[in-house]
Amino acid sequence: MAQSPLVKVVPGPGRRTLVLARPEVHNAFNEAVVRELHDAFEAAEADPEVRVVVLSSEGGTFCAGADLSWMRSMAAYTQEENLRDSREMAAMFDAISACSKPVVARVQGAAIGGGVGLAVAADVTVGSVRARFQLSEVRLGLAPAVIARHVIARIGASEARRYFMTGERLDAAEALRIGLLHTVVEESALDLEVERVVSALLQGAPEAQAMCKVLARTIGHLSPDEADEEASAIIAALRVGSEGQEGMNAFFEKRPPAWREEECE
Repeated sequence: MAQSPLVKVVPGPGRRTLVLARPEVHNAFNEAVVRELHDAFEAAEADPEVRVVVLSSEGGTFCAGADLSWMRSMAAYTQEENLRDSREMAAMFDAISACSKPVVARVQGAAIGGGVGLAVAADVTVGSVRARFQLSEVRLGLAPAVIARHVIARIGASEARRYFMTGERLDAAEALRIGLLHTVVEESALDLEVERVVSALLQGAPEAQAMCKVLARTIGHLSPDEADEEASAIIAALRVGSEGQEGMNAFFEKRPPAWREEECE
């Protein structure tokens, strides 16, 4: 009998929903989940029918971070074995962050440790009022090293230094204040808000959205002259590209562009 997937793949119009399916362990991940989630994002990246990826989970917890049994086994790993596992985990987070398709995280409950990494590797993070976050690694004598780059990119170095070192738990309001969450809604409205965000994303041009992600990731690390040159090259290429031409023609002809999903009109 085939084993049930740890990450369920749910297709939908213009989107693919990836669901962490281990509610019995609060959707904690182990090496198998890391591989499945990495592979699922690579598959979504390669599928031209997928415009948006939604990352969600079953049960009342978004993701409790590393599985306890996996953590016990890691305590006995050699440094080389720990390095291998850490690199695989880093590749998973990178597959989420670098996905050219917009990624929306649906956070219904607690996100702990690496669960925070999943939430911030997404482009848009929507949470219910029940959402809670904790970078708890320091309380175990560890550090949130693998997810640090993604957390700092989302909330900045100052807030990251505080929460990396204190391990305090953040409620949804504090997460919204520091930018960890983009939107907070009542639990009953969470799916409606995710659908609203997805519908907005489906109105954008896919290649242009991919370039927006490149800009957001890179432009702030360039010198002013380099940033201006990079931005000029990107907009010039988009203007003469098929999407840019279609978008501008559609605007002047007062019609929807070819990529617009019917349900978004």
